[in-house]
Amino acid sequence: MKTVLRAFAAALLLGVAAMGVAKADPIKIGVAAEPYPPFTSPDASGKWVGWEIDFIDAVCAEEKLECVITPVAWDGIIPALTTKKIDVIASSMSITEERKKTIDFSDKYYNTPTAIIGPKDQKFGAGPDDLKGKVIGVQVSTVHAVYAKKHFTGAAEIKEYQTQDEANQDLAAGRLDAVQADSIALGEFLKTDQGKACCDLKGMVAQDDEVLGPGVGAGVRKEDTDLKEKINAGIKAIRANGKYDEISKKYFDFDIYGGAAQSN
Repeated sequence: MKTVLRAFAAALLLGVAAMGVAKADPIKIGVAAEPYPPFTSPDASGKWVGWEIDFIDAVCAEEKLECVITPVAWDGIIPALTTKKIDVIASSMSITEERKKTIDFSDKYYNTPTAIIGPKDQKFGAGPDDLKGKVIGVQVSTVHAVYAKKHFTGAAEIKEYQTQDEANQDLAAGRLDAVQADSIALGEFLKTDQGKACCDLKGMVAQDDEVLGPGVGAGVRKEDTDLKEKINAGIKAIRANGKYDEISKKYFDFDIYGGAAQSN
C-alpha cells in the first residue's frame, strides 16, 4: 500500500512539475479582418502578409515571443482586446488620448500623413473650404471619421464605411466626392487600375494632434505592462539593428517612421 501511495505521490509531483513548465499560450496579434495593403492583407492561401505583419513578426522574434495573427472586425478590435480574445492590436491604430482611456499603447512604430483623394476630373484641395458641399467617405471608428466630423462641418455628408475598400469602391463608382484616409493606403488604391482610372490625390489634411495623435502604436491591455515593455524593447531593438529598415525597404522608398499624421 505504501508503495502504491509513494508511486501516486511521485506521479502527482511530476504532473505539477510538468504544469509548471507547460508551454505558454501564443500571443494573439489582432489585425483588422480586411485587406489594408501594404500593411496587412491575406494572400491567395489566406496567410496574412504585409509590412505590419513583417514588423510584428520581427518584434516577436526579437523578444522570443510566440505570436499568431488573429483577424478581427475593425470596429470590434478594442473590445476584442479588453475581453482577451486577442492580446495585442497591430493594425495601424493611431495612438490617441480617447483610446488611451480604454487601452494602453506601445511606443510609436510608424507615422504617415493623412490624405484626401477624389475624382480626377474635379479640381479641389484638402481643406475645409475645398470640401464644402461634398460627400466624404471615411472608415468607421477611425481617426479619419473623427477628423472629418470635426473639420469638414460644411460637407454635405460624412459617410462611414465598415472597411476602407468599401469607401474606395463608392468613390470609384461616383457615389462619393472624396475619401479621407492614410496616405499610403490611399496611394495603394491609386496604383490599381480602378484607382488610376477614377481618382487622384487632392492633398494632405492639416495636422490636428488632438485627433490624429503622434503616430501608430501596438494596443495592449492596461494591466499587461510586461507585454508592453517587451514590445517596446522589440521595437527599439529592430530599429537599432537595422531590421526595421530592412523590412521597410521592401515596401517603401521613404522613411515610414516619420510623417505628420497616421492611419486609423
